[in-house]
Amino acid sequence: MPYAPSDGARLWYEEAGSGHPILFIHEFGADHREWEDQLRFFSREYRCIAYAARGYPPSDVPADPKLYGQDFAVADAVAVLRHLNIPRAHVVGLSMGAFAALLLGIRHPGMATALVLAGIGSGSPKHEQEAFRAASRERGERLIQEGWAGAMAEETGTSPTRIQLRKKDPRGWAAYMERLAQHSGLGTGLTMQRYQGGRDSIFDWEAELRRMAVPTLIALGDEDWPCVETSIFLKRVLPNAGLWVHPRTGHAINLEEPMAFNRAVADFLSTVERGRWSLDATPA
Repeated sequence: MPYAPSDGARLWYEEAGSGHPILFIHEFGADHREWEDQLRFFSREYRCIAYAARGYPPSDVPADPKLYGQDFAVADAVAVLRHLNIPRAHVVGLSMGAFAALLLGIRHPGMATALVLAGIGSGSPKHEQEAFRAASRERGERLIQEGWAGAMAEETGTSPTRIQLRKKDPRGWAAYMERLAQHSGLGTGLTMQRYQGGRDSIFDWEAELRRMAVPTLIALGDEDWPCVETSIFLKRVLPNAGLWVHPRTGHAINLEEPMAFNRAVADFLSTVERGRWSLDATPA
């Protein structure tokens, strides 16, 4: 199996296609396999890389809680790119992965030719942060003790922002639930406690965000209520961002609406590559 070394963990990755690189970073409730529809579509014209985050087999599952958190998440994305000798790439993230992609854009803007931030920002609004962190600590402990074989998977798959997938695509939802049950309780539990429950509020980054010029597409399902406020905030403060909203869609937007998501991302990347994304650009 191919692995990229990072601080305290080896990261398993897969590749498809050739061309300008796209790095896909998955969400908390999924793994690298959630990007299959995107790898099949974009690998026709791009070099696509998807990796499993630390704590998600076949990547390593560190037992030390100190080896989890937002700093490791960003460093892991950078480690995969550097291992593959990729100096610059488009970076596409969902939820937890979108948080890492945004922080990569802030800390390593020269490595990102474009960012796609899908389903970003749950728990970031200041009035929600304390409760979100407390719930993350409690849920993380449950995952460490119980794993995903029982109630945790069902609670996740039928939550208000995910039930849309079951309604639209029962087969896709069943496959998602099968993958979810295979996750490491220890790895995801520590991820929930240390990363989800310990990360910054995106609202605290306003000064840095106003300076970040990386072309950015914010993708949002209109029923993904925990992410609406943060997505609008990002659209307001990022100088080079657009907001794409898909109706009647929840959190896992790339699984619920793969054709629409792929087309929106493809159109965005094409516009960026043609130098036509920035509204400040002078017409030729």
